[in-house]
Amino acid sequence: MEAGQRIHGVKTMHPDEDVFRDHFPGFPVVPGVLLIEMMAQTAGKCLDAENPDRGKAMLVQVRKASFRRWVRPGIRADIYAEIKASAPAFATAVCRVAVEERDVAEAELFFSFVPRAELAADYHDEVLERYLAGRAVNPPRETD
Repeated sequence: MEAGQRIHGVKTMHPDEDVFRDHFPGFPVVPGVLLIEMMAQTAGKCLDAENPDRGKAMLVQVRKASFRRWVRPGIRADIYAEIKASAPAFATAVCRVAVEERDVAEAELFFSFVPRAELAADYHDEVLERYLAGRAVNPPRETD
């Protein structure tokens, strides 16, 4: 991840997950809404890492989405997001999901930020905290 710029995530949905009982019997595939959610959560992590004090990135609009191929359970999905705009109150990201290096879905997503004070008092993001702690120990290097 390059905080506030780009990120690569990975997700594999297990074939025994409940969603596959109804989507679709005899031909289980990952629902498109879950592919959108994978992209939104991945892009959201990238935005949260950029400026944790701004609040929690929350998807508020799917501007455009397309699905090119079925994603079957048990298959590794690589999720990529590139932040196109990031302001104090909103952000946009262009995202895609690939399986075996072939794009299967893409979306343009719009985010706003929920102030930290509005989140549950005990809320914390373990993945983000580990990333930020590692970045503090090994800060990014300037390159020529």
